[in-house]
Amino acid sequence: GAGPGMERWTGRVALVTGASVGIGAAVARALVQHGMKVVGCARSVDKIEKLAAECQSAGYPGTLIPYKCDLSNEEEILSMFSAIRTLHQGVDVCINNAGLARPEPLLSGKTEGWRTMIDVNVMAVSICTREAYQSMKERNIDDGHIININSMNGHSVVPQSVVHFYSATKYAVTALTEGLRQELREARTHIRATCISPGLVETGFAFKLHDNDPERAAATYESIRCLKAEDMANAVIYVLSAPPHVQIGDIQMRPTEQIS
Repeated sequence: GAGPGMERWTGRVALVTGASVGIGAAVARALVQHGMKVVGCARSVDKIEKLAAECQSAGYPGTLIPYKCDLSNEEEILSMFSAIRTLHQGVDVCINNAGLARPEPLLSGKTEGWRTMIDVNVMAVSICTREAYQSMKERNIDDGHIININSMNGHSVVPQSVVHFYSATKYAVTALTEGLRQELREARTHIRATCISPGLVETGFAFKLHDNDPERAAATYESIRCLKAEDMANAVIYVLSAPPHVQIGDIQMRPTEQIS
């Protein structure tokens, strides 16, 4: 049920990017369980439609609205925000979850892989943040929340060449979240900015990273007892549940068994 502090979000609108799988799907489900109207976007919405049906038959108080959007395309992001304005007034909570890693080292990586990571992990986060803020501002929403799903790779560079560029994009997320917090203060709002920085979370992430080496991907998750997507969803609920005068800046969390 709704924990203390989640009641004020009942009936409000949350946007969750990358909501079809992994952390995004778990976060979308948790918000619907707490009575929010959740717009879940991804390039393919069939999985989100399935999740929406599950939420409905489970009798959750909120609703999940699937929306097809390619986050590497600004026009698609802008038309999504415009559709949200028309159908649901606007966005009160923005969860920038979509992100990916391509195995492209700095010395030999493909430019295309780097660009994809920049487009989704940095540009889409920035565009969605700006549009969510403008949506809040035009409706005089002063208690909104923007949550960026960061990574421990946004706080330290590990000696693993396939994630070095990914790590650079997550360092950008760390800087963007703090810059956002400062600009929100400057604008004299009470809109909050938070990032959540997990270590290894058991999702399809490593399978996308090592897409030509599923054994290596599976080994990533089998070596230790990883965080689950639900652990991340619980962190998001905690962040949103904090009283309005409390702003959680960053939650850094790792599997207990994780070394770096």
